[in-house]
Amino acid sequence: MAELEPSDVWARLRQWTPARIGLGRAGGSLPTRALLEFELDHARARDAVHAAMDAEALARELRASGLGEAVVLQSQARDRMEYLLRPDLGRMLSAESRARLSDFANRVGPCELAVVIADGLSAVAPARHAVPLLRELQTVSGWTNVTMVVANSARVALGDEIGELLGAEAVVVLIGERPGLSSPDSLGVYLTWAPRVGRTDAERNCISNVRPEGLPYAAAARRLAYLLREARMLRLSGVRLKDDSGSGRFMADSG
Repeated sequence: MAELEPSDVWARLRQWTPARIGLGRAGGSLPTRALLEFELDHARARDAVHAAMDAEALARELRASGLGEAVVLQSQARDRMEYLLRPDLGRMLSAESRARLSDFANRVGPCELAVVIADGLSAVAPARHAVPLLRELQTVSGWTNVTMVVANSARVALGDEIGELLGAEAVVVLIGERPGLSSPDSLGVYLTWAPRVGRTDAERNCISNVRPEGLPYAAAARRLAYLLREARMLRLSGVRLKDDSGSGRFMADSG
């Protein structure tokens, strides 16, 4: 059966979005090419969920990039399958990691901002995007005494325990987001002021879809720097901290 290609109008629109539009049809189904592309993207998303992050390699990359020494930690989830089946274990540090973090904190000194790079549901995302984003953040953020952490089998809330143990004013968690069929490597950024165990998602600010095809590194860094500055000034984060980073006032202040 002949495959009917999408019209030129749809073809032009597709260059502006990764969404599946104007795919055409073959009888009552999709063309072979569109079906194979769907199956490939589905496989990439599944692979991203099950992939493991090389935390030691990422820590070395941070050091080589001049971003500082990082400590590698592990949640209470013992492996990837347990992490996927038991989200609660990904929100708590293992006993060994708690002791390692305490020793690291004593060695590096006071911490104002904790930056936690976590695998989340896509280990591909932090491996690709965390270091470029942090390089951009270095140029626009005025924070000092930053402690770097790389965490395996981690959920967002693991940053609360890490930030509390470090005595940090704020914690920023860079974490792999749940893969989509057009974005298996999307990075999420979560900011929490005065981190402590028991914080809720309503007390965090989120910047989503950080990657070259989504929100570019420089734009994400500017938005995060703005939120960090406002969080420190207002001493809060979450639903009460509004993101006005695109306003004229912020642009003028940043210039």
